[in-house]
Amino acid sequence: MSGPFPGIAGLDTYALVDGGCRVEVIPTRGALVTRMVVEGDEVLFLDEGTVADLTKNVRGGIPVLFPIAGPLPGDTYPADRKAYTLPQHGFARRLPWTVRQAEESLLVLGLTSSEETLRQYPWAFDAQLTFSLAGRRLTLDFDLENRDTRPLPLHLGYHPYFRVPQANKVQARVDTDATHAWDNRDKHEVPFTGLDLTAQEVDMHLRDHKAPGTKLERGPGLPPVKLSWSPEFRLLVVWTLQGKDFVCVEPWTAAAGALATGEGLLHVEPGERVSLAFDIEA
Repeated sequence: MSGPFPGIAGLDTYALVDGGCRVEVIPTRGALVTRMVVEGDEVLFLDEGTVADLTKNVRGGIPVLFPIAGPLPGDTYPADRKAYTLPQHGFARRLPWTVRQAEESLLVLGLTSSEETLRQYPWAFDAQLTFSLAGRRLTLDFDLENRDTRPLPLHLGYHPYFRVPQANKVQARVDTDATHAWDNRDKHEVPFTGLDLTAQEVDMHLRDHKAPGTKLERGPGLPPVKLSWSPEFRLLVVWTLQGKDFVCVEPWTAAAGALATGEGLLHVEPGERVSLAFDIEA
């Protein structure tokens, strides 16, 4: 069992180490991966001030988006003939997760439904997030058990902030075969012809990215990051802001609003479980 150390703002932090790779995770801050260092290369961007201020949503690291990715229309959706309210990206990134197992290159965290979650999402569940490090590859395995008597709707995403200095964005690129997208800045569908990562803001939801993964070229002097994911992740979101040294490359299982529209939503039958994986190799 590998114990925690006091990290940012004194928050208990767990380190996974394998050779020249080190990953740090804060369970109580939404199971947040805060660092991934490969042979001295800081792979992730992190605004430490947003980690230390518990009233803020963290900007940086790898937030987990559950039980929704993106916002709902009016932050509400119908279930059981009632209206429920969920904030953008759900509650998993805001809640403390429990440590279930901690070893040198493995960390298992859990989040079980509670009075607080049932008020926002009326299904009983047990979620488990396993972080495992093998060489230069970090795997995040999300395992969800439906402990309810009805099918459970599942909308999952990851929001990794990869470190790409502003000066590198002119040469940075994300591999994709997508041909159409939702431009979340202008709120309309567009034919997709490529990404200009130097723009004021890029918030592009690629509708038909087919491969179960991609590669992020981070520009001069930085090695690329290879991503792969389970086929249930059907949407690829790319987000960046001018002047900020990050590019987010986010696999989601469905488009924003899926809990309200039902479009692309996964369902887990009562008593069943589903496992979805996301790999990052730098």
